Amino acid sequence: MIGYVEGTISHAFADSCFVNVGGVGYRVFISALTRNRLKLGQQARLFTYLSVREDAMTLYGFLSQEEYDLFMLLTGISGIGPKVALGILSAIEPQAFCKAVGQKQTSVLVKLPGIGKKTAERIIVELHDKLGHFSSDDEEEMSDEHIAVESADEMTEVVQALVGLGYTQAEVLPVVKRLDLSQPIEVLIKQALREFMKG
Repeated sequence: MIGYVEGTISHAFADSCFVNVGGVGYRVFISALTRNRLKLGQQARLFTYLSVREDAMTLYGFLSQEEYDLFMLLTGISGIGPKVALGILSAIEPQAFCKAVGQKQTSVLVKLPGIGKKTAERIIVELHDKLGHFSSDDEEEMSDEHIAVESADEMTEVVQALVGLGYTQAEVLPVVKRLDLSQPIEVLIKQALREFMKG
């Protein structure tokens, strides 16, 4: 098993990156959390998991050991494969996820991509007693502000519109998350574009 890869980030895409290790470019699939922390041309070490199937070998990578550990716990749950686990980690911070599980907040978990009510309940049952080392001293109540991807139709439409204009999902999500979603879709798109123009 490949424990980690360390090299230069030569390319970055919406859900993956190329890590140049001694002249060999490894495609590593990453969460939005890791993607937003990577910088092109700089060295990085990604903790990795190699998924082996009959038709493919896929490498998943994470900047932090914490994110890697949570990914491994998620993939150990029936019905959650590597892609779904990566989607969950792209949609919510590890600490926020652990709080949701610890507080048995099914309503938070069902907002995550690929997670229905039954799977959310299964996550709580199977992980409730396994996330102690992820807990923080901050007992602030969980709120939707911690969710990077919400189920709101408005957010989905804005994200899809911006992706259609050529932006990546990893670029779009942090901007859209800051918008006031009570406004009309057209206004939200214009506001997001202004944010991108500011650089």
